[in-house]
Amino acid sequence: MVFPLETPTLTHETFKALKPGLSAYADDVEKSAQGIRELLDVAKQDIPFDFWKATPLVLKATAGLRLLPGEKAQKLLQKVKEVFKASPFLVGDDCVSIMNGTDEGVSAWITINFLTGSLKTPGGSSVGMLDLGGGSTQIAFLPRVEGTLQASPPGYLTALRMFNRTYKLYSYSYLGLGLMSARLAILGGVEGQPAASLHELCAARVSEVLQNRVHRTEEVKHVDFYAFSYYYDLAAGVGLIDAEKGGSLVVGDFEIAAKYVCRTLETQPQSSPFSCMDLTYVSLLLQEFGFPRSKVLKLTRKIDNVETSWALGAIFHYIDSLNRQKSPAS
Repeated sequence: MVFPLETPTLTHETFKALKPGLSAYADDVEKSAQGIRELLDVAKQDIPFDFWKATPLVLKATAGLRLLPGEKAQKLLQKVKEVFKASPFLVGDDCVSIMNGTDEGVSAWITINFLTGSLKTPGGSSVGMLDLGGGSTQIAFLPRVEGTLQASPPGYLTALRMFNRTYKLYSYSYLGLGLMSARLAILGGVEGQPAASLHELCAARVSEVLQNRVHRTEEVKHVDFYAFSYYYDLAAGVGLIDAEKGGSLVVGDFEIAAKYVCRTLETQPQSSPFSCMDLTYVSLLLQEFGFPRSKVLKLTRKIDNVETSWALGAIFHYIDSLNRQKSPAS
């Protein structure tokens, strides 16, 4: 018998983000070690000395490394593992890996539903998650409509076991549709037909890039969604939400902002050259997912002073798997 594992309580988080990301050191692997050591120093300051040997280190790389040639990615991971092994923390054989896109989306879904309290109420309402990174974009939610489960293409549904409960999630990661990857695809296209405005031209190119790339599901219209990463940054950059506190908007706000910024760019070419394209891309991407222009999204970086990133969910998933390995079964 496996005893029920309660949803944990988070008492404290230490969050530190460094730029550029690990993939930026693909051609200079040695330099990547400096950032890893800096993060380990933060951990040493926060974790009591007596717990160092029992505190596991885990690095999970995301789309930046998934997009690198295999040999370059492996060299980076090997360097990280070397730095880990030289540290006083607990280092397992699987401490360094490239996370697949589905796991990234699932981990972010765990984070947002833990922080909103949804995981504490079995069978209760849950929220969806939208994450827009540089190399990929993720969508994840818990379907309640049988039609969603039946219509989902292979690879879009994943079973998640957490805290002695099982969830069947709709979760997918679109590699190459992150904001930076999309920029390259949009700018690399052939010259199109003349357009009446810069926004029209941009929208036409974005539509070509997104054509037949995204699965649309009707149920997203009826699920509350949180969005973060570049969704947040772009909205804050044009004043759609408070840069510090975040806020709510409707999907159509991105289109309104895109048209305004594109018009400004026509008369002031030096002002934020990528904003027109980025906002247009986000607007059309959300509509491709199936969100109507009137759909409200909540944009946030933190809930109760905890970062809304996939990292927290990945930690919980890791701890839960360790607990299941230790639990006696009959």
